[in-house]
Amino acid sequence: MIRALLAEDMHMIRAALTALLRLEPDIEVVASVTRGDEIVPAALEARPDVAIVDIDLPALDGITAAAELRERLPSCRVLILTAMGQPGQVRRALAAGIEAFLVKDAPGDRLADAVRRTAAGLRVLDAELVAAAMEYGESPLTPRETTVLREAARGASAEEIASRLHLSAGTVRNYLTGAITKTGARNKIDAVRIAEDAGWLP
Repeated sequence: MIRALLAEDMHMIRAALTALLRLEPDIEVVASVTRGDEIVPAALEARPDVAIVDIDLPALDGITAAAELRERLPSCRVLILTAMGQPGQVRRALAAGIEAFLVKDAPGDRLADAVRRTAAGLRVLDAELVAAAMEYGESPLTPRETTVLREAARGASAEEIASRLHLSAGTVRNYLTGAITKTGARNKIDAVRIAEDAGWLP
């Protein structure tokens, strides 16, 4: 029997995934959580063979949580659930040593197969998803542009960012302009979206 932990913050999706897995005679859902910071404690208690982790979770993102889980409970394999629109996140997950991915809109019968393959230590990689992930390449942003854009992504104004980073507001605007240019964005909001999709804002 394969013991599975499910980490998904959307109630309806979590319920649907749980229902699908319960139809399988060799898979048992032993824990279910809604936040990234709940994964490791729940796994240490339930001792699952596979953790099915949504890439976008509150409190702690799925990739960071999965990396922590690998350290704390190496026997538990991780299957990341992701969307086709997030190839950069997949690249980040690959760099973190996670080798199993399932696209969220994959047919339902692929979930159980992916869980079995992950439990067996096999790679579960969607070729189209990995190809899209590799297409983005390394971030064109400097470390300072990345920091400034990350602060902007949290809603901070140029003045607030300047205060936090001990820079002038003009310097912050210059970094934002550089980030917009390098990402090919129309504006700051577009630059944040592009960088997040590409996995350039860890």
